[in-house]
Amino acid sequence: MECKNCELRQRQYYCANCLKNHLRDFRLQTHHFSSDKVEHIARASRAFKSIEPGRLLRAKIARADHSLDQLADDHAKVRRDCESKRDRLRTLRETLAQRRRTLNAARLLPPQSQTLAKESQELSVLSQTIARARSGLVQELVEVFHVVESGGRPAVGGRPGARGEWTIGGLVLPVPGDVRRYPPDHINAVITYTIHFLGLLTFYLGIKLPFEISWSCRRLGVGMPWIGAGRGSESWAKWTAKHPLHLTSNPPSTPSSPSSSPSRTPLTSLADSEAPEQGPAHSQNQSFTTGLAMLLYNVCYLAHTQGVDIPLSQAGDALSNLWAVCCSGELGRRSHSTVPLLLPPTPASFTLDFAQVLQATAASPARAARIRPGRSAQEPGIGRTRSERIVEEEDGWDVVELGGEDGFG
Repeated sequence: MECKNCELRQRQYYCANCLKNHLRDFRLQTHHFSSDKVEHIARASRAFKSIEPGRLLRAKIARADHSLDQLADDHAKVRRDCESKRDRLRTLRETLAQRRRTLNAARLLPPQSQTLAKESQELSVLSQTIARARSGLVQELVEVFHVVESGGRPAVGGRPGARGEWTIGGLVLPVPGDVRRYPPDHINAVITYTIHFLGLLTFYLGIKLPFEISWSCRRLGVGMPWIGAGRGSESWAKWTAKHPLHLTSNPPSTPSSPSSSPSRTPLTSLADSEAPEQGPAHSQNQSFTTGLAMLLYNVCYLAHTQGVDIPLSQAGDALSNLWAVCCSGELGRRSHSTVPLLLPPTPASFTLDFAQVLQATAASPARAARIRPGRSAQEPGIGRTRSERIVEEEDGWDVVELGGEDGFG
């Protein structure tokens, strides 16, 4: 019902009789539903008792199926393990059979010492064959470049003999002290011949030289030789700068001194005009004398590899030393390319120091030219072994060093 004052719906009110009627109806309904519940429970109990044996049977069947599936999985796993072990056993049997065959074959072979001796003998024969082939190539190379000694005289009647001059391609290669006696074109030509001869000789013998030679083609398309140290950890390896192995004649830029001859023309190295691709400051330090010393050092090292020892006093006679290499009994037996291998340049057994060769090469040629008869050839100016006095020509060439202190003065 609704209140007339607040117009809100309020709880209905019943009288005592109505409440009794309602309670009676609820009791009747409750009793009816309680009877139905008891009856349904009884029916369910009777039905459950009837299906209990079948439910238990189905549960047992389900457990048996689960056990059977688990047994099948275990059986498959065991089968896979057996297959893998069977494969491993087959592999082991094959390996064992192979080892047995190898052992039987090894028993049929000669002893190891005989095998090693046979291989060593074959290697020795191969080395001798290679040495003979190299020797033949070197002999042909000497004939092609026509490396000979001209002049000189033998020892007659107790009179000591004198050595002649070594030539290559018909041109004399002077010792460092005599370079000023020859024109620059002659020096350039004979050094070029020597470089080509040395390059082919080292190629045939398989030798790696300490100083590497490169060529520049900046003058009328003609290659000009340069030389510098290759890779190494020895003392000579610090001379990495390229030095020229060629000369050029330039007209003097200043008036000549009164004591000099009018016909004397200075010689300069091509370091400031024909240098390889290097900076100007580095080009000014190039030195023909240093390059010549590097070339002589290469010849001495090549001689050492072929069993020829060249003393410092003989280092300047490049062609004579190369001839000794070509006539060596150990020619072609040791190499950097084939067995027996040589150590990288330069081993401790090669005692010649490049600084000594450079110092001797850079000595004054005037002092070297005034060697008296019977005097030691180890004075400044390496490679002079002739006992007779060498007279300088008045119209010779002066060698002027532009790039450094080491050189001909």
